[in-house]
Amino acid sequence: MPKGIYQMPFPENEPVNNYAPGSSERESLLNKYEQMYKQEPIKVPLYIGSEEIHTDNQLSMTPPHDHKHVLGHFSMGDKSHVKKAIDCALSARSEWANLPWENRATIFLKAADLLAGPYRDEMNAATMLGQSKNVFQAEIDAACELIDFLRFNVAYMQQIYAEQPESAEGIINRLEYRPLEGFIFAITPFNFTAIAANLCAAPAMMGNVIVWKPAETQMYAANVIMKLFKEAGLPDGVINMVVADGPEAGDVVFNHPEFAGLHFTGSTAVFKHLWKTIGMNIDKYRSYPRIVGETGGKDFIVAHPSAEPITVATGISRGAFEFQGQKCSAASRVYLPKSISDEVLNKVVEDVKSFKMGTTGDPTNFINAVISEAAFDRIAGYIDYVKSSSDAEILVGGDYDKSKGYFISPTVVKTTDPKFKTMCEEIFGPVVTIYVFEDKDFEAVLDLVDNTSDYALTGAVYSQDRYALNSAMKKLENAAGNFYINDKPTGAVVGQQPFGGGRASGTNDKAGSIFNLIRWVSQRTIKETYDPPTEFTYPFMESSK
Repeated sequence: MPKGIYQMPFPENEPVNNYAPGSSERESLLNKYEQMYKQEPIKVPLYIGSEEIHTDNQLSMTPPHDHKHVLGHFSMGDKSHVKKAIDCALSARSEWANLPWENRATIFLKAADLLAGPYRDEMNAATMLGQSKNVFQAEIDAACELIDFLRFNVAYMQQIYAEQPESAEGIINRLEYRPLEGFIFAITPFNFTAIAANLCAAPAMMGNVIVWKPAETQMYAANVIMKLFKEAGLPDGVINMVVADGPEAGDVVFNHPEFAGLHFTGSTAVFKHLWKTIGMNIDKYRSYPRIVGETGGKDFIVAHPSAEPITVATGISRGAFEFQGQKCSAASRVYLPKSISDEVLNKVVEDVKSFKMGTTGDPTNFINAVISEAAFDRIAGYIDYVKSSSDAEILVGGDYDKSKGYFISPTVVKTTDPKFKTMCEEIFGPVVTIYVFEDKDFEAVLDLVDNTSDYALTGAVYSQDRYALNSAMKKLENAAGNFYINDKPTGAVVGQQPFGGGRASGTNDKAGSIFNLIRWVSQRTIKETYDPPTEFTYPFMESSK
């Protein structure tokens, strides 16, 4: 048991390297990238308890921008491996849950330091190769955001444990924060390495044990995450990485009586299906499972006539096209007042025409490949739909080619229909759609923005008119969990902008904040009385005679 109240290091956001030409970090990362690209193909196992299991079912890992090159293979598991992972997690639970919190904190702080140092290039290069992120996007995500998650979450954990009730004369009250009774199932996406690690690490910090199912298209970096955690001293069985067919894994997990929580980032359709499954199986569980999810987005930029055109254009160019628009927060629908629309769109078209597209090994490329052939085909389908439509036109882009890599040119669509298909549906790719409105209709457009999409993740308003901003803040109160003023709707920083949205975008439990961590504990109130009563009677019962 702890013998004192321990003060953890106060977290600060990890400085972001800029990888400018001639910098040491640029040379170091590109050397690591080349080394990993050219090395013998690796084999990624399942990490279950103390075992690294290689199965006969091996799937290849290839760079999206060079899909004929094989980086290695990862093992696919089946129901038996999912069951084994649950058993190992539950076997590890008691010892891990009873480990003093400062010891758990130390493991993840060490992981952060390892990532800031010797693991930085490997994690970034793995993300560049496996997920086709450019050097800067990988640095922000795979290194800095994950380091921030680990360090800030330790501070939030300390804050939670320090939150204690008042005590009165003759009694002492305590609040105990217990891990959930059972195991947590973490399902993570391809697009953010940091999210994949955090969805496992956040509940684990609070004493929980995890069965982790990463996206198959993120396996190259997922392997580095497990290596990082193991080197930091994470005990066997606390986080178990299993890749298996979704329905097969779900059949085991969601029928298990010790299922205690779901930590999810992915599609809205899948999340709703899992929620329904959990609801149908509720009588099977020992407790009510915690369900935490961040799903899709149809994120907006709306400009007021007073907005500065150059800042709006830059917000569109960056917000819509960084990481090929493969962000839940990416700008996907834009509402421009007529008076500034030409100036904004001319600049956006100029920007897009200047974008370089190609491999992540060339840091001068701003645009890289989309994640997979399935994603490529889906996004190309939207572009083809626009080409065949009479009420929309492509201002720039519209080309695609998957012969070597899954490359789609950043595409700007302009429509006369505010409910056009690409204004309403999540595309998750480098496509943004613009609707131009009459300046006098700004207030009505705010209602349109609020009602067009079922999602409510991020959004941005550009204006130099404080009354207009105030109106937008009120009318769009529920339209975005992360709301930006005169800035693009992407790039939330841990400790500065807790991230998450509502409506069809998730449960809004704010990753990178104390509000997420609190979901992974169950409180027990303890009241101790120094001098217990010995009679059942109370003063009010005494006779007045």
